[in-house]
Amino acid sequence: MKIIETINLFKIYNQGEQEIKALNDVSIDFKKGEFTAIVGPSGSGKTTLLNAIGGLDTPSSGKVIINNTDITKLKSNKLIDFRLNNIGFVFQAYNLIPVLTAKENIEFIMLMQGTSAKEKNIRSLELLKAVGLEDRANRRPGQLSGGQQQRVAVARALASKPKFVLADEPTANLDSISTANLLDMMLKLNKEENMTFIFSTHDQRVIDRANRIITLEDGKIISDK
Repeated sequence: MKIIETINLFKIYNQGEQEIKALNDVSIDFKKGEFTAIVGPSGSGKTTLLNAIGGLDTPSSGKVIINNTDITKLKSNKLIDFRLNNIGFVFQAYNLIPVLTAKENIEFIMLMQGTSAKEKNIRSLELLKAVGLEDRANRRPGQLSGGQQQRVAVARALASKPKFVLADEPTANLDSISTANLLDMMLKLNKEENMTFIFSTHDQRVIDRANRIITLEDGKIISDK
């Protein structure tokens, strides 16, 4: 079942008199349950494509359709609500809130969704257990290693029960053991819950686990296999 489709997607930046096409007529779709790696050299458009799919960046032209909704036509407040209820994000920089504990960081999105205190507590503890951090629930980000922070970030992305997860270079700052643990956990969710994951990555360890590899170059798809 197709859950994401981009149609003739362009993202154009002007640098002085020069026009840079970060995305150059990208049309592609993703089905439920895929574990996809988007690869290519720096500046190829990987993050730009991920941000367009996630509604974090507005394309210059073209459409992004998610579950039959063209998100490029949504007004700002509607887009925020749509992202909150449909998309999980994992960033290279973790983006955890420093003053909140691991548990509170996971609960934050559920708080914005209006989830009850009881359900927030149950789900955050379930997710902490799933990422192997139940004994770190009350630690703040500064008290966690990079690998542990990234696992909290993944748990936070899953807290909203998203339709799919977008992960932008999620293993870039992790050692090999943390990377393996993180990818194994994501693969488990992919296989057991049919959760869709789309990565932008340079990491061969991610690429080796993906069941689909899309290669970008100069904003264009040059390979999809």
